[in-house]
Amino acid sequence: MSPHVLVPFSDGVEEIELATIVDVLRRAGADVTTAGLKPGPITGRSRMILMPGASLDDALATRGAFDLVVLPGGLPNAHLLRDDPRIVALVQSEAAAGRKVAAICAAPSVLLHAGLLNDVPATSYPGALKGHPANLLRDDPVVVSGNITTSRGPGTAMAFALSLVESLFGAKTAVKIAGDVLADR
Repeated sequence: MSPHVLVPFSDGVEEIELATIVDVLRRAGADVTTAGLKPGPITGRSRMILMPGASLDDALATRGAFDLVVLPGGLPNAHLLRDDPRIVALVQSEAAAGRKVAAICAAPSVLLHAGLLNDVPATSYPGALKGHPANLLRDDPVVVSGNITTSRGPGTAMAFALSLVESLFGAKTAVKIAGDVLADR
């Protein structure tokens, strides 16, 4: 059975991150649902018009739990995710159940706001994790801390997506996908 992944997003989402996450996870065989915080088309950071596969409410009603919830960055997307009580409750419940939660760019701020980064090493776009202890901030492209994965931004999106593939399918699949798309691994 394919792992179920939810990728919620809203206006200002970083298109590179969204497309890379969804594409790479689907190549690996994940069942990925993209969900808009609002119904209908969403305008990305670079003004691309994006059509989510479902509304967040529909995605949550259809499937209550996911193997992985991934939050792409971009502004104001990351702030909209952080300020949406459905997203905060979702990442808290998924993490509490031991399921995987991931965020890239400015979106790790959602995990910080939700209380998931207490005493957890993490990375993000510079300045996005204000208030996170300096000794726990990392400059690595991707930081995996138990079931929480964080990444820095658009330039690290491929490494981030491949790390998510590895966490769901294993290193062999991640290496294969990296080879298929000619990515460094």
